[in-house]
Amino acid sequence: MSESPDARSLLSASSQLNLTEMDAIDDKEFDIPQVDTPPTLESILNELEDEEEPFVLEDTCLLNTDNMDAHSCDTSSLASSDSGDPAHLKRRRRTVDLNAAAHGSVLRHGLLKGISAQIVSAADKVDAGLPTAITVAGVIAVGTSHGLALVFDTNQALRLCLGTKATGAEFGAVSALSINHDCSRLLCGFAKGQITMWDLASGKLLRTITDAHPPGTAILHVKFTDDPTLAVCNDSGGSVFELSFSGSKGEVCCIEPLRAPPDFRDHPITLYSLLAMASLTKILVIGLKPSLKVWMTLPYSKSDPASVPQLAWQFVPVQKTVNPILAFCKGDSVHFLLVKQEETGTIHVIKQKQLHLSCDIISLSWINSRTLLLVDSREKLQVVDRPSQEVLETLDLEQVQLVYNSRHFKSLATGGNVSQALALVGEKACYQSVSSYGGQIVYLGTKSAHIMTLRNWRERIDCLLKQEHFVEALSLAWSFHEGAAKAVVGLLGDQMKKKGVVGDKMVEILFQFADHALKKCPEQGKIQVMEQHFHEVVPVLVDYCLLLKRADLMFNQLYAQLGENTVAKGVFLESLESYIVADRLGHLTTPIMRDLLAHYHSNGMMDSLERCIVHLDVTSLDIQQVVQVCWENQLYDAMIYVFNSGMNDYITPMEKLFAVIGPKLRAGRSLKDEEVVMGNKILVYISCCLAGRAYPLGDIPEDLVVQVKNQVFEFLIRLHSADSLEEEEVFPFIRTLLHFDSREFLNVLAMTFEDFKNDKQALEYQQRIVDILLQVMVDNPDFTPSQVGGLFTFLARQLAKPDNTLFVNRKLFDQVLEFLCGPDDDCRHTERQQVLLELLQVGGVVQFNEGRLLTLAEKAKFYQICELLYEKKHSYDKIIDCYLRDPLRKEEIFSYIHNLLSMPGYGPEEKQTVRDKALQHIQELVTLDPSKSADLVVFHFANEVQQIISKLQDDQLLFQFLRCLLETRQGPHLGTTLALEQDLHELLLDLTCRFGPEQLLRFLHTSQHYRLEEATQITQKYHLNEATAYLLEKKGDVHGAFAVLLERLKETLSRLTAESERKADGGEGRWDEEEGDGASSLTRVKDSLNDIIVLCHRNSDSFYQQQREVLWFPLLETMMASQKRVKGLNDDHTFEVLKELTMKVLNCMSSFISLPAIIQRILRDPVYGKGKLAEIQGLILGMLDTFNYEQTLLETTTSLLNHDLHWSLAHLRAAVTRGLHPRQDFCNICLQQYKRRLDSAEEIIVFSCGHLYHYQCLQQKDSAWGSTAELPQRWSCYKCSSSQGGRGGPSSEPQRGRSTSLAQTRVTSLHHDAGAEARRRKVFVNTTLDLQQQQSWDQLRCLYRGPSRLSILTELSHCHSSDKTGLLTAAQTGPDHFTLKLSPPPLLEE
Repeated sequence: MSESPDARSLLSASSQLNLTEMDAIDDKEFDIPQVDTPPTLESILNELEDEEEPFVLEDTCLLNTDNMDAHSCDTSSLASSDSGDPAHLKRRRRTVDLNAAAHGSVLRHGLLKGISAQIVSAADKVDAGLPTAITVAGVIAVGTSHGLALVFDTNQALRLCLGTKATGAEFGAVSALSINHDCSRLLCGFAKGQITMWDLASGKLLRTITDAHPPGTAILHVKFTDDPTLAVCNDSGGSVFELSFSGSKGEVCCIEPLRAPPDFRDHPITLYSLLAMASLTKILVIGLKPSLKVWMTLPYSKSDPASVPQLAWQFVPVQKTVNPILAFCKGDSVHFLLVKQEETGTIHVIKQKQLHLSCDIISLSWINSRTLLLVDSREKLQVVDRPSQEVLETLDLEQVQLVYNSRHFKSLATGGNVSQALALVGEKACYQSVSSYGGQIVYLGTKSAHIMTLRNWRERIDCLLKQEHFVEALSLAWSFHEGAAKAVVGLLGDQMKKKGVVGDKMVEILFQFADHALKKCPEQGKIQVMEQHFHEVVPVLVDYCLLLKRADLMFNQLYAQLGENTVAKGVFLESLESYIVADRLGHLTTPIMRDLLAHYHSNGMMDSLERCIVHLDVTSLDIQQVVQVCWENQLYDAMIYVFNSGMNDYITPMEKLFAVIGPKLRAGRSLKDEEVVMGNKILVYISCCLAGRAYPLGDIPEDLVVQVKNQVFEFLIRLHSADSLEEEEVFPFIRTLLHFDSREFLNVLAMTFEDFKNDKQALEYQQRIVDILLQVMVDNPDFTPSQVGGLFTFLARQLAKPDNTLFVNRKLFDQVLEFLCGPDDDCRHTERQQVLLELLQVGGVVQFNEGRLLTLAEKAKFYQICELLYEKKHSYDKIIDCYLRDPLRKEEIFSYIHNLLSMPGYGPEEKQTVRDKALQHIQELVTLDPSKSADLVVFHFANEVQQIISKLQDDQLLFQFLRCLLETRQGPHLGTTLALEQDLHELLLDLTCRFGPEQLLRFLHTSQHYRLEEATQITQKYHLNEATAYLLEKKGDVHGAFAVLLERLKETLSRLTAESERKADGGEGRWDEEEGDGASSLTRVKDSLNDIIVLCHRNSDSFYQQQREVLWFPLLETMMASQKRVKGLNDDHTFEVLKELTMKVLNCMSSFISLPAIIQRILRDPVYGKGKLAEIQGLILGMLDTFNYEQTLLETTTSLLNHDLHWSLAHLRAAVTRGLHPRQDFCNICLQQYKRRLDSAEEIIVFSCGHLYHYQCLQQKDSAWGSTAELPQRWSCYKCSSSQGGRGGPSSEPQRGRSTSLAQTRVTSLHHDAGAEARRRKVFVNTTLDLQQQQSWDQLRCLYRGPSRLSILTELSHCHSSDKTGLLTAAQTGPDHFTLKLSPPPLLEE
């Protein structure tokens, strides 16, 4: 053991500890003033950091920096080594995640070189072992795996080596360390359970404790409390003990006593000696004084069993008071508990907002009252701001090679007698490798010690500047300036002082940034590259100068510095625009303004220049230069702004603009686009001036509003312009505005007149302007009717106001009326009518004589005007004439008539006049739209249908009308009146035969309101055979319908034969010409044949055999005869088609006519009877193939059905006849043996559910139902019925699955003499299918899940023509390659 200094020197050294200084500090570099007396530790701790954070506890003195390697977090790490159990974690390398843009580098990561070297040296030279634990207070103590404790002083020099290898061999590795608050005592916990106490002043062993906890467990934690006589320990058994006192048992794996810093040693809560303990399931806060008491118990939320519980205390200012907060976590959530003492003396614990992270935390430490340092299972160190819960920085601790305490948690030194849960937690436990003291945290690695401290604010900025991250440095500095930064260190004083210090630093950064940008600018290359380079720099400089309110700095030093580079200068001037437009920069110096004008002008950025000028203070402008530039470049907004704001001149801009557009408009020439823009600006400018608003933005000063308004009015009503010529007309300015856009000019005046209330002067101007407008526009051919009408519409609106003071001569309105309704002027008819309509709608009717107005409107064909006037007179019938004469609104007449006749606001007489007028013009209405006319008749003229029909002279028109009228409709309108008038339907039928025969069949199918006889006569008259056949069939005359269709078929066949003969006579030359006709003839033959086959199919089922033959044989003969005729004409194609059609007839008729009859009829036919067998060979073979197929299909179907039936009946029989096995041998009602007396014969009833009853017992319980004289009794199981909540009966039977026997069974016991063997017999009653048996049968049928074979075959045999044509028809109408695939029946496992 080395010589140790005395206690006084050691305490003196502890007061000079300094861990925050990582490198040698140059006083000149950091501008540190000289002080006579250096500050003490107490004075530094007592100094408030700022007003909001008065209790950030940071010890700025801990270690000398001579042997310290200070570096920031640019080293990344994930892997480290567990000194006790190296293989406990699998680690992988990751990259650094540095959030420098938001917060910069918050932590200073330093390597304690002296301590690290001593650790390595001790392990190599004296076999001290690897480091296992570390603690920091006034000194640093490091425990080793061979039982030694190394104590280092302020210069990282080894002062004490406590213990020997012999004690290490006896006690095991140092597993826990703790130093008391005055650095006079050191507690060492060992892996084999012993605890030693050392005097740090003399280096003597004061005490060895072996009975503080149960033997055979390792010490996990040993902690001093604020009471120097009290300490606590935690062993691998999960128990916590006061040293030399009683213990608290449980799976505790972490303890943390509340130790107050020097400033809060007098805090009342220190009297309780609070201790936080973390077990595997909950957190406990106990008080060790004045007596042991548990103040709080809080269970964990659900988390990973391998997560390591963590505890950390910190005194935090909350609501103007300082109280301790306990931070604890297990897994990925950090919880905060505020502990405070109530006035009653009790301890109150309050939960605070918790912090959620996406990682498994293995170490938790406070670095000050607002900031925590967390280490996750991947060895990522995260700096977290507690109030905002924001992760400020992430570092990688791979190079630290963190020491884990897994051996001690597994208690390997004592045989490993710990619980599996505690051993699992110990996999990631590193409690003894992390120690915090005074705002600094030390991490112990296998070969080194590392220290983490918060950088001060300057250092954080300088760290970014060294990396040339100027934008991020400025952003971080601005957050310091505004008080929004996190983890701030070293920024002291009041708010103004802080802002001043940070502002000076930001100015320095701005100059550095500008200088750096100029140096890094590419000297050669494209100009766009240089512009892009400065666009990333200059706006940042401007923005922060304006934020700091240092425009002088921007315009003087920075501008002069950037002016050395032409590109930078241009970018600077262009970047000013956004700030000027946003009103963040309102004043420019004269040199800047001059350069701005020159740059924007030379680069053609005139729109940007104009936007800047209208936002700048006029006093900073050279008015003459600006006005000249604006006029030359047509920047009219800027020019107006300069005149208005700089010289209070509101008239000169208008004079200049009128001088440009006035002559062209008066001469009738069209304006250019830029001149149109100028005219629009004049209108907006006049509107703003008359409304008291400045142009283009802002407001006119209040003392100038009335003056400006009067000046504008005086300007407008001037007789002549200033430089007028002799030929100039009077009032040139008003004339110019009217010619430019009369409607908008009148709108400007209308908005202005709204504000004239009690202003006598303004009212005089109003009347004067109205007189001038009338004088200029009335009787002036230069103005269109629309313009004149717009004027009088404007006047009518003004006159209609209740507070109107204008006077307008009524004769002028009459004059305008004559002008608009002039019959000599046919041009612009719609425009003139619309103008007059608007005039009347705003109150112009008051100014006119209505009679004269109506006369003029009729002459001018202003039908909308007439409608308006007729509406007032209630002459609704005349409005119909208006609609009919108006070509633009004819279609609207139907809606008008319908609405008027439907709405309740009109009288009966008025509606009757409209009805009469509509009937009078019904021919025109139907011609206009038959469908809408029919709708009108259905709704309103149902009783006048015959009258309407008589008025419709054109049959084509009548057909369209009746078709729309009698079509199927939704609603009751047609069903009661029109639908019953058969004459109408027969008339429509006749007209359909004439004008729409293709629609005839659909009409006959959908309509049911015609007489069959009359309808048949009509169709026969027009020779429409298909329709005639449909009607004859509907009458019941099937043979007549067949004859009609057969005649039609013969006609088509004769045409086809004739075409074949012509082709045979004409040879190959005419084939191409007649090919199309032949194809159409074949199509007609097919259609005719299909129609007649369908007819025969529909009716064959209801006929006898002879009647069927009357239908089918003539059809067959017709087809065979045509086939015979075509055969000798060398038309192979037609012959093959007819042959296929003949086979189709044979196949179809074979379902209704026997095959022998068909063959006999064929052989008797003269066509085939006298010929050779080869001629009918095809017919015979086709019929035989059909027969064979049908026979095979029938046999297969019968076999499948028989197999299914046998399978189903066999399973049903097996289920019905299966024997019943009772569950017990006693009755479930009387609970006696089923044979109660040996000498008596009793009947027993057994149910399929297994319950057994005596017949008498069941009868007494009345469980029989449905008993009649003809049917036996039906029983239900009493027990099952009772358990299902009801007595036996028919209503409850379907709800019971196994409560009733499938076969009612009675067993009779016969005993002839005592001791004789009982003989039993089963007596079966009538086994008919009752309700339960039917249910069983249904269940058996459900076992076969798919569709039945019968349903499949039925679906295959389905034919589209008829559901009853049989399998033959279905088979023959399918494709030729059809094959029936049959599968065997499914097998059912028993």
